[in-house]
Amino acid sequence: MQAKTPDRAAVAPPVRTERRHRRLRHSRTLQGLGYATPTAVFVGVLFVLPLLLVGQMSLHDWPLLAGDQGGNTPENYTDVTDSTLFWPAVRFTLLYTGIVTVLLLGLALLLALLVQESRPGTGFFRTVYFLPGALGLASASLLFWGMYSPTTGPLSRPLEKLGLVDGPVSFLGTPASALLSTVFLVVWKFAGFYMLILLVGLQRIPHELYEAARMDGAGRGQIFRSITLPLLRPSLALSLLLCVTGSLLAFDQFFVLTKGGPDNSTITVVQLIYREAFQRLDLGTAAALSILVLAALLLLNALQFRGLRHADES
Repeated sequence: MQAKTPDRAAVAPPVRTERRHRRLRHSRTLQGLGYATPTAVFVGVLFVLPLLLVGQMSLHDWPLLAGDQGGNTPENYTDVTDSTLFWPAVRFTLLYTGIVTVLLLGLALLLALLVQESRPGTGFFRTVYFLPGALGLASASLLFWGMYSPTTGPLSRPLEKLGLVDGPVSFLGTPASALLSTVFLVVWKFAGFYMLILLVGLQRIPHELYEAARMDGAGRGQIFRSITLPLLRPSLALSLLLCVTGSLLAFDQFFVLTKGGPDNSTITVVQLIYREAFQRLDLGTAAALSILVLAALLLLNALQFRGLRHADES
C-alpha cells in the first residue's frame, strides 16, 4: 500500500503560525533590550566602572596629585585599620545609626498612623509632614547650622530671655549636643519621607480585617500587634533597609554642621574616607576604606534580608 502524503493545506498553517510566534518573540526581545540598554549603560558607566577603578586604587599606591605609583597591597588596608580615627569613627557611625533608626522609624510610623484615615485636613498634614523631605540634605544642614548659631541663631536668644539658660547655647559645642542636634535635623528632614512609605503599606491593609477584629472585641493595641505590624512588615523592612544604609553613609550633615568636631568626636566613616582622599591626598587608602564599607553594607543587607525571610516563613 502506498503511504498517504500529508496534505499541504493542513501543514502550512501550523508552520506559518510558528514563524509568526517566532518573529513576535524576536520583536519583543529586541524591544526589551531597547528598554534595558539605557539603564545598563547608566549603571555600567556610573557604578560598575567606578567600582572597578576604586578596586584598582585600593591595591595601589595612588596619591591624588601623582597617579598610580605601583602596587601597595595590603598596606592600604592595614593603614586604614591602624589609623587612630578608624575605630572611633566606626563606633560613632554605629551609635548614630542606632539612634537615628529608632527615632526616625518610630516617628514615621506614628505620623503614618495619624494620617492613615481620610478626614478633613488629612491631606494638608500629609503635605506638611512630607515637605522637609523635598529640601536637599546639604541645604537643610546649612539652614540648621544658622539656627544653631549661638550668636545669630533664632534659638539661643529666646532661651536666654526666658531665663532657661545663663548664656548663649552652643548646640554644636560638645560631643553629645552635636550628635543630638544632628539627629534632630535628620529626623526632621526624613520623617515625612518614611511616613509616606509606611502610609502606602497601611493603606494596602484591607479594612475588612480591622472591622472583623473590632467585631470580635479586639482593642486598638491588639489590632496593632496582630494585624497592622505583621501586614506592614514589607514597608517596615524597606524603611529599615534605607534608613540603616543612609545612616551608615552619613556625610553631608556632619560635614556642614560639625566638620567632625568637637575634638574629632563626630567623624563618620565616610568623613574618614573624605579626609584620606582630599586632606591626606591618599586615594589608595581612601579606596581601601571604601571597599571595606561596601563589603560591610553588603553583608549587613544580606543579613537583613535573611532575617526578614525567616520571619516571613515563621
